[in-house]
Amino acid sequence: MEIKTEADGNDNTGPAYDGKLRPYVCTVCDKRFTLKHNLWNHMSRHTEDNWYSCTQCEKRFHSQSSLCSHMNVHGSKYKCTECGKCFKHNRDLMRHKLIHSGERPFECSVCGKRFTLSAHLAVHSRIHSGEKPYKCHVCDKAFNRSGDLNTHMRVHTQERPYKCSLCNKCFSHSSSLQIHKRHIHSNRRPYQCPYCGMEFKTSNLLKLHVRIHTDAKPYSCRHCSDRFRWLGQLKRHLLKSHNEGTWFTCDVCEEKFVTRRQLQRHSFQHEGVKPYVCCDCPKRFCTAAGLKSHQLVHTDYKKFCCVLCCKDFKYKNSVVRHFKRCYEKLGCSGPFLF
Repeated sequence: MEIKTEADGNDNTGPAYDGKLRPYVCTVCDKRFTLKHNLWNHMSRHTEDNWYSCTQCEKRFHSQSSLCSHMNVHGSKYKCTECGKCFKHNRDLMRHKLIHSGERPFECSVCGKRFTLSAHLAVHSRIHSGEKPYKCHVCDKAFNRSGDLNTHMRVHTQERPYKCSLCNKCFSHSSSLQIHKRHIHSNRRPYQCPYCGMEFKTSNLLKLHVRIHTDAKPYSCRHCSDRFRWLGQLKRHLLKSHNEGTWFTCDVCEEKFVTRRQLQRHSFQHEGVKPYVCCDCPKRFCTAAGLKSHQLVHTDYKKFCCVLCCKDFKYKNSVVRHFKRCYEKLGCSGPFLF
């Protein structure tokens, strides 16, 4: 295997987000390292045959030591006595136990948010300061966490170590693989709303949904006293009321969007592009949401349940309308938040 040094490449720019000299350069993706053995370990990631697979799940690792550490997750060596969750290392278990104790000794001086670890507070503080010390040496994109930089680098290396055992599709992150299996190969929705009974495939989606019922508005404007339920609402408010940020405008109809991704999805309508294809029929759709809604036609699975009468429905709008009717028939009083 060829070893390339910074002198060989005659490149003195370096990643240098932390000022360290990295003379050893990967010949595949140009990532740099301070030590030769770190480069050797990294190079094995580009060779499919050198991966070590976990026998309990689909995760794969570039070294046997990494696999051994991972196997602790499936064992009971570092197991939480409160919830039964297992961890790779004892230090991870110690951090986790703080969740059950509720101890959050580190407080942000700007927003008052509290954290269990000083490292978490340090990362959070960069949100207020705007500091992004971790810089990609390929595209100069900067991040406030080293983990985000490592995740981003897979865009350039095209590294996809996590492979679905059902369809052989590969992913850059284990979380993406789990989401893929839940959305594509399973109808399981383990997270249920305690207010309306709607079911969700991820805990994050449930948290966002619950704000509708609790009327929680965690996002506050730095210029005025307005508060918002969703981050997108705050961004739109900053653009419209305080002229902060940049609108993404459609060249065809001049409709404005808060994010570039929203504009891209919208442009499919003008271009006639329908990249999402149903696997059960020839129908195509402009958005992933449209495809997911259509795919329910081909199944008897009913993912939404009325919390008042336990009747099941395929579509969210159907259960919302039915729930309102049940609400009125039962003579329920009080605010109805949907």
